Amino acid sequence: MDRAIDNLATAEEVAEYLRTSKAQLAQDRYRGIGPKFVKHGRRVLYRWTDVYAWTEANTMQRTDERAVPA
Repeated sequence: MDRAIDNLATAEEVAEYLRTSKAQLAQDRYRGIGPKFVKHGRRVLYRWTDVYAWTEANTMQRTDERAVPA
């Protein structure tokens, strides 16, 4: 049985995947520009599907393109 918890990632895992820092992810959460996240108490978790969707939504072909808010 596929459990939803198996599809969750920590901030550390997502930061490594995106090749950024946990601090940058925290700043993106504060500014509302990063991937959607789940709060479980004080712990921040990410659904991999949301991380992949955010990555797709922020894929550009030119440097002068602007990101479209999700």
